Amino acid sequence: MDPTSRPAVVIDNGTGYTKMGFAGNVEPCFITPTAVAVNESFSDQTRATAKGNWLAQHSAGVMADLDFLIGEEALARSRSSSTYSLSYPIRNGQVDNWDTMEKFWQQCIFNYLRCDPEDHYFLLTESPLTPPETREYTGEIMFETFNVPGLYIAVQPVLALAAGYTTTKCEMTGVVVDVGDGATHIVPVADGYVIGNSISSIPLTGKDVTQFIQQLMKERGEHIPPEESFDVARRAKEMYCYTCSDIVKEFNKHDREPSKYIKRLTGIKPKTGAPYTCDIGYERFLGPEIFFHPEIYNNDFTTPLQDVIDKCIQSSPIDTRRALYKVCTSKPCFL
Repeated sequence: MDPTSRPAVVIDNGTGYTKMGFAGNVEPCFITPTAVAVNESFSDQTRATAKGNWLAQHSAGVMADLDFLIGEEALARSRSSSTYSLSYPIRNGQVDNWDTMEKFWQQCIFNYLRCDPEDHYFLLTESPLTPPETREYTGEIMFETFNVPGLYIAVQPVLALAAGYTTTKCEMTGVVVDVGDGATHIVPVADGYVIGNSISSIPLTGKDVTQFIQQLMKERGEHIPPEESFDVARRAKEMYCYTCSDIVKEFNKHDREPSKYIKRLTGIKPKTGAPYTCDIGYERFLGPEIFFHPEIYNNDFTTPLQDVIDKCIQSSPIDTRRALYKVCTSKPCFL
C-alpha cells in the first residue's frame, strides 16, 4: 500500500497528555495521559525462577512485555491492583525511559489508532531544547521496531504556529508560549525556524497551576478526599480556569455575584462510594495568575511571564523583533 494514499499519523507526546490522530482531522482522535502500568508480578517471577529453567524465564519475560496498559486504563488499574506499577515515560518534556516509551507507542498505534505503521507516514513532536540523541533513539524505534516508511519530528511550538495557518493568514513568525505539564518554554519562531539561542524557560508549569489550585482549595476548607484532591484540582483547572486582565475587578465580580461565577464539581469517594461536592471560586482565575504574578506561588522565581517574553524577543536578531512583537500565541495543550 502506497503510504501517500493514506493520511499521516500524528502523535504529540507531552509530559502529562498525549494527543494522537490522523493528518487532516480537525481535532485529535484520542487524548490520553502519558502513563504506563506494567504488571510487576511477571518481573518478580523472572527473578525468582531458577537460572536453569530458561523456558520459564523466557515465558515470564514475554508475558511481562505483553501485560501492560496505558492512559486512563493504566491509572485505573494501578489504583485497583497492587501488582501494576505506574510509570511516566516523559519527564519535564524529555523521554526518561525508552523501553516504556516504546510500549506506549505500541499501544497508541495498534490499540488506539488501529493502523498498520507500515502503511502510514508518521509525524511526532518534541519539546524545545531536546538533544539530538533523542531524535536518533526515536528514529531507531520507529524505523526498526515499527518499520514506518517515513518519519518527521517537529518542534511543538512550530506546529502551534502552523495550526493558525489559513489561506488569509500565512504567518509562520511569532513567539510561542509553550506551557506543558512538566515544562514551560518561550520560543521565538521566524519563518518557521526556531531561534534556538533565544529560547527561554521558566520554572512554572501546568502541574504547578494544579498544585496551587489544590493548595487554595485546601486552605479554604473544601471537604475533598485527600487521595482525590489533586485530580479535583486538575479537573477544575481544565474545565473552569481562565486568565483575567484585572485581578481586583475579578475579585469584585465574584463577591457581587457569587452564584454566577462560582462553579461546583461533584465526585464519588473511592473508598466509601459516597458522593461529594466542592465549590470552585477564586481558584478559577488565581490558578493561571501564577504566570503573571509568580510571587504568589514561588518566592524563588518572581519574573512575570510578560517580562520573560520581552527579554526573549530582545535577545532575538534585530530584523525579526518587529514581527515577533506582532504575533504571540500560546500552544494549545492541556496544562
